[in-house]
Amino acid sequence: MKNILVISELFIPTKGGTAVWFDEVYRRLGDKNIHIVTAQVDGAEAHDANHPNSIHRVNLKRVPWLRPESLAMYVKLLTKCLRLLMTHRIDVVHAGRVLPEGLVGLLVARLFRKPLIVYAHGEEITTWRQSGKFKAMCYTYLRSDRVIANSRFTEKELLKLGVRPEKILLISPGVDIDRFRPGLDCIDLKNRLRLGEDQKLVLSVGRLTRRKGFDRVIESLQCLRDQGLEVHYAIIGIGEDREYLESLAKTHAVSDRVHFLGHVPTRELPRWYNACDLFVMPNREIDGDTEGFGMVFLEAAACAKPAIAGMAGGTGDAVEHEVTGFRIDGSASQEVAVNLLRLLKDNELAQSISKKALDRTRNHFSWDVVAEKTSEIRINEVCGTDQL
Repeated sequence: MKNILVISELFIPTKGGTAVWFDEVYRRLGDKNIHIVTAQVDGAEAHDANHPNSIHRVNLKRVPWLRPESLAMYVKLLTKCLRLLMTHRIDVVHAGRVLPEGLVGLLVARLFRKPLIVYAHGEEITTWRQSGKFKAMCYTYLRSDRVIANSRFTEKELLKLGVRPEKILLISPGVDIDRFRPGLDCIDLKNRLRLGEDQKLVLSVGRLTRRKGFDRVIESLQCLRDQGLEVHYAIIGIGEDREYLESLAKTHAVSDRVHFLGHVPTRELPRWYNACDLFVMPNREIDGDTEGFGMVFLEAAACAKPAIAGMAGGTGDAVEHEVTGFRIDGSASQEVAVNLLRLLKDNELAQSISKKALDRTRNHFSWDVVAEKTSEIRINEVCGTDQL
């Protein structure tokens, strides 16, 4: 069994797909022989108490008066990792992101002649264009022994940076197929929105930010109504676009059909997927910011729901076009409307896609499958000798 040092600022109870990914995978890969260095956050003590891995929490808050603000984070991560490598047997270092975790991981891995594996998520490659940050990112990726790409899109972006193809491993995130499953009771959720029997529910889950495409869904609702469809739209998530989306709903006279649910209790999220007729996140790229994968599509698929995704970024690994859903131009509200109509009106098509989505997710994207792929990265295949 490998002794792994995992460096990741993002880890449960921090919210987000990346935090869930690392928690789910590493608890399956080992027990106390896996040491996870992560951020001290509210609720961490309760989460860590019965965790199978060894969790080491560090205060990683940025210091506004430092230049860069993240300098203290680098120092604290480096100090903690050095202590662990000096006091525990570690076979390999895993870094949850290229910066700051990957650069810190590169320093300690080379000092102790250990192999380094870095995760790549896509968005960092397309958005980090500040000169110093970009150079540090490239430096770390190029000197890592392996890079885990979450999608084929991310793999292509790594190749553009000059990362050798034999270094790149394609491992997508997964989903808890026991928690996210069809058949969950959701009548109370539909009643909460006062949905009638003939009314459809479309669902989105994600941060309220422009690239997610929630505005295009709102713009399409009136078109659906004109086609005789009574459709409500529920959005789970928080973010800077809340006021913009509320204003947009008023402008298009659909405020009574758009429901901003904010954060929902963890136990309710799978039931909301069950409550909807289809899932939609028509993401688009804005100033290089794009969707690296889209774990929410897997959550919807695990609940046997068809999905509509944008063409931008790495959603093609999460949604197989015309098999488990549709990938469309997320910048065009008309195209969003056309595909919503297609799935909401054709029950036979929607059911066929739902079944394929469920089967694909259970066979290829359970956390057990993802953990197995991660465990198959052989240490003897990784040299750990690249120089700083």
